[in-house]
Amino acid sequence: MELAYRSYGSGQALLILHGLFGQSDNWNTLAKRFADAGFEVYALDQRNHGLSPHDNVFTYGAMADDLYEFIQKHRLQNPIVLGHSMGGKTAMYFALKYQQALSKLIVADMSPRAYPPHHDEVLQALQAVNFSTISTRKEAEQILNEYISDFGTKQFLLKNIYWKEPSTQMSWRFNLEAIVKNYSSILAAVPQESSKVRSLFIKGGKSNYITDLDIPEIEKRFPHYQLSIIPHSGHWVHAEQPDIFYKEVLSFITESEA
Repeated sequence: MELAYRSYGSGQALLILHGLFGQSDNWNTLAKRFADAGFEVYALDQRNHGLSPHDNVFTYGAMADDLYEFIQKHRLQNPIVLGHSMGGKTAMYFALKYQQALSKLIVADMSPRAYPPHHDEVLQALQAVNFSTISTRKEAEQILNEYISDFGTKQFLLKNIYWKEPSTQMSWRFNLEAIVKNYSSILAAVPQESSKVRSLFIKGGKSNYITDLDIPEIEKRFPHYQLSIIPHSGHWVHAEQPDIFYKEVLSFITESEA
């Protein structure tokens, strides 16, 4: 599958993968900072998100294959892969399946374990928005208000609305039908395999996505890992503490292999 992307700068390739319901432009500011630091940055739209194609198949295996295809097509040598949340699991799956195809791995606030369902409110809210009966973002926001109290979450989701038919029909950028149908696949654990890739796991200090119980699971799969905890941040660690996140990632990706 040919993924949509935004690219910045030149140098060693750094590929960035967004999370569930996200898109490449969520990473614009940090992508430009990494480009200014001497990297060729590719912020990708994963399948069923952003401007990338929609498909009924929506699994980490498929998304890892998409990433490998992208690297091959663009002839990228020893790229670094950074993923947040769902993108972090895609990145982990990729590093296990194609470990010769990347030089370093960065996972932002995600563990390799399986997660219990925790998007019920969001999925109900999104499915409640009927674009055949509304014609403004404000109307969509009013519907989301009935299900979601967090302002940031609502704004994040509303960024995905676009005009499918100019001035007449709005829609979600993401493929909601495929996401709902394959939701259990997105919660699944990554395989019990091992990768020699040097890895950085970044945990939000206030987030429970990575717990002490997850450390053995990370170590089994990525024995050459290090963990960084960024205080005063939740799951959206890169958005809540962008300066610290940038410094942690930059330090890891510029250090020598020795």
